[in-house]
Amino acid sequence: QVQLTESGGGLVQARGSLRLSCAASGRTTYATGWFRQVPGKEREFVAAISWNGRNTYYADSVKGRFAISRDNAKNTVWLQMNSLKPEDTAVYYCAAALLGSPIGIATTQRGYDYWGQGTQVTVSS
Repeated sequence: QVQLTESGGGLVQARGSLRLSCAASGRTTYATGWFRQVPGKEREFVAAISWNGRNTYYADSVKGRFAISRDNAKNTVWLQMNSLKPEDTAVYYCAAALLGSPIGIATTQRGYDYWGQGTQVTVSS
């Protein structure tokens, strides 16, 4: 089994920054992604990173503002969020893929096997 624990969420003013962390324990996983969800809407993809850290992918809505990174020695993936906007307000979830390759990434929920409990990010205008 794999346990994912997110942290770093909170309340921030527009144009501010937050850094989310996703700490993993248990079995080795491959691609890791961040998704977000607001009440009444589908969970949406935000960013993903391959196991070797060389491949990343971002949703258009966050490209240029968010950066995903990882340190496998620490079993941690981060999501640096800059220039935050009120529309970034959501619960952010970390997800990890059990199968895959060191260079693979996934941008849909079906590509992931484990999920964290989520961390709330609120951006005030």
